[in-house]
Amino acid sequence: QVQLQESGPGLVKPSQTLSLTCTVSGRSLTSAAYHWSWIRQLPGRGLEWIGYIDFSGYTYVSPSLKHRTLISRDTSKSHFTLHLNSSTPEDTAVYYCAAGSRWPDRWSENWGQGTQVTVSS
Repeated sequence: QVQLQESGPGLVKPSQTLSLTCTVSGRSLTSAAYHWSWIRQLPGRGLEWIGYIDFSGYTYVSPSLKHRTLISRDTSKSHFTLHLNSSTPEDTAVYYCAAGSRWPDRWSENWGQGTQVTVSS
């Protein structure tokens, strides 16, 4: 069973980089065909998929966020990270990480519990 746990600061100042880590257990980040995603839920809105890093290290980010988003990983620590630059209050959301054994039809088989991030001065 894949387990995921998000961690990071709950409060970020505007213009700073929002950085979150997802620690994975039960499956290697390099397991064949696996994709590791970041998703967020903005207040009063539905889920927004941010991007993924796959088993090979390839990343794909939503076009709307691509210009200020980096997803990376540290396989030795079994975690992957989200860096969202130039944050604004509109980035306030609950952030989730998820794992899937196949893209795209099984992209979100397992989820972390989510972490609230507020962007405010």
